[in-house]
Amino acid sequence: MDLLSYAVFFFVTAGIFAIATLGLNLQWGFTGIMNVGIVGFFGVGAYAAAYITGPAYRDAFGGFGLHPLLGYLGAMVASGVIALIVGIPTIRLKHDFLAIGTFGIAICIQLVAMNWKAATRGFDGLHSLPKPFAALAGTPFRANLAYLVMVLVFIGLITFALERMVRSPWGRMLRAIREDEHAAAALGKNAYAIRLQTFVLGSMLMGLSGALYANFLGFISPQDLLPIFTFQVFVMLVVGGSGNNYGAILGAVIIWALWTVTETVLGAILPPGLRQQVSSIRVVMVGAILVGMLLYRPQGILPERRNVSRLARLKN
Repeated sequence: MDLLSYAVFFFVTAGIFAIATLGLNLQWGFTGIMNVGIVGFFGVGAYAAAYITGPAYRDAFGGFGLHPLLGYLGAMVASGVIALIVGIPTIRLKHDFLAIGTFGIAICIQLVAMNWKAATRGFDGLHSLPKPFAALAGTPFRANLAYLVMVLVFIGLITFALERMVRSPWGRMLRAIREDEHAAAALGKNAYAIRLQTFVLGSMLMGLSGALYANFLGFISPQDLLPIFTFQVFVMLVVGGSGNNYGAILGAVIIWALWTVTETVLGAILPPGLRQQVSSIRVVMVGAILVGMLLYRPQGILPERRNVSRLARLKN
């Protein structure tokens, strides 16, 4: 039962990461938007859900005590609004400049969470957040299992919607902008508006993942908004396959498995003097995996599926 409980916990967490990775795939994989502020939108969603669903705090804002599903909706709206505000002035930036801008936004959000104690309680965090189905399930294991089913349903619906979107004319515009934005603009496409739409939609998924994370653990604090989260999501997408929604999900499961297993393995095999460095060694290992993938298989495990035109098929 302990192993089964851990497996459920693992797949819930991996599923939450997968939703954030799907959001990044829409932005970077299909459109070429270098968003390095993933953890910022994740945090906005987490705190929005905590305010909507959590209990009343004497020393902080929030405590509306509404149903978690309303919290998830509110988290997506809040993340989308912040992404719109951030995106209007910054989405015109390209590549490194956009990466620096979005990273700065994420750091600002973390600093607000750390210092605005009247809203976030600082490092004390917002606690006692409700978990859906906990009262109906009866036991913690059943509650986590029901949460896993809910996360899988979210992943299925999001993947279905994204697949329909990227196969549509709108999705083909995303690829055109990614490959050559100036050529797409010369054909009459509003590249700025499309990039902004993609940035907002992807950030809403990142906010949803933050809300799911907060309600699953029942707690959120600035310690959950570290830049390493952005690094993890990027590695997940690169390993799974940028531009492939199923690859994004697969990459999330694989990298999260490596991330969790290596902590146990390294703690067991390393000498006592190095066990305190397990976290740093783990980051180096995952970074090495990222470099290896970029060098030897940059398309990822599941490469992007290229649509072949009817004329090309006839020629072959």
